[in-house]
Amino acid sequence: MFHRSERLLLRPAWPEDWQAVHNGIADEGVVRNLARAPWPYRPDDAQQFVALPQDHLHPRFLVTRARDAVMVGCIGLDPCDDGVELGYWIARPYWGRGYATEAAHGVLGIARMLGHKLINASHFRDNPASGKVLAKLGFKPTGKVAARFSCGRSEKALAAEYVLDLEQADIPVQQAA
Repeated sequence: MFHRSERLLLRPAWPEDWQAVHNGIADEGVVRNLARAPWPYRPDDAQQFVALPQDHLHPRFLVTRARDAVMVGCIGLDPCDDGVELGYWIARPYWGRGYATEAAHGVLGIARMLGHKLINASHFRDNPASGKVLAKLGFKPTGKVAARFSCGRSEKALAAEYVLDLEQADIPVQQAA
């Protein structure tokens, strides 16, 4: 599955993408904001990531610039206890450019097309920029703050939890490509 927005192309990861993935995420400042990525992030971690099978109900995408195919991050939907969770990361050189919001908007449209109703998300409390992205997308705080394990930190950290009701959100349905 692919998605094209104004500036971005979201596409599946291919085996030859491992080095671009590694170069983007092998930054402690990126990994510490993620729950599942280990630190240090090694080349074999990237190779294993790009080799994961695609789940059509829970797609993962590389976030690439449409104009030059430069990879700027990764975004996807994961199954979770409460249904579906949005997760993403953007490589440090591309922070503050609106790429996370633009990519997430596309993924939320895909989620709606796939029939998902509620999307969960969270951010570690010491990463308020991610909370701003979620707010721009229409996610609402649940009021819950929970200790969540971060592989990159090798410990639990407090995470603020959010939810988005796709039936109420102003997210257009996407056409699959």
